[in-house]
Amino acid sequence: MVYNSIRAKMVQEILSRLEEVFPDRLELKFSSPLELLVAVILAAQSTDKKVNQLTEKLFKKYRSCQDYLKAPLEELERDISSINYYKNKAKFIKSACQQIMERFGGQVPDSMEALTSLPGIGRKSANIILYNAFGKNEGIAVDTHVLRVSQRLGLTREKKPEKIEQDLMKIVPREQWGKFSNLLVLLGRYICTAQKPKHQECPLYDLCPSREL
Repeated sequence: MVYNSIRAKMVQEILSRLEEVFPDRLELKFSSPLELLVAVILAAQSTDKKVNQLTEKLFKKYRSCQDYLKAPLEELERDISSINYYKNKAKFIKSACQQIMERFGGQVPDSMEALTSLPGIGRKSANIILYNAFGKNEGIAVDTHVLRVSQRLGLTREKKPEKIEQDLMKIVPREQWGKFSNLLVLLGRYICTAQKPKHQECPLYDLCPSREL
């Protein structure tokens, strides 16, 4: 408990410093829950930059679940063929839209249970959608950046995303779960990189037990 108390105090300092450097938002571009859901599906094994380049045109053509369902699978595949695993992702998008129409009245659901029942949406993706589209904190999205940064900061000793999430949820106040994930993603993407982290640019340098690595 003492260990968690120390880490909880550290978390508040981390949040305070990162908020001065990064915005509390995704780099994925979207203007509706459906757009974010599609973008999140497309982002698996790809970069936000590449997804944004694709969706700039895609979201002008497909504005509703009906639009995705009307298009033949082969057409949607062509429209997203610049992205990795586009055939599987096209199937996920169409299946998710079908279920949204049949089970949720055409509206992207705003609960963890409902979102994770959709094809292509796991817990991490659901956390991203819930916070960034609906302002709900149901968990902490642990992607590769959050995993790496939280380990380097000594906030967790776990290696699996689901266990890391549980550790972080114990020390980050619930109302800050989504923000915490967004900020750590940006820190990991631009400063605390996997290779050659930019220690001298890091606002958390003096707090980080891994700074000499």
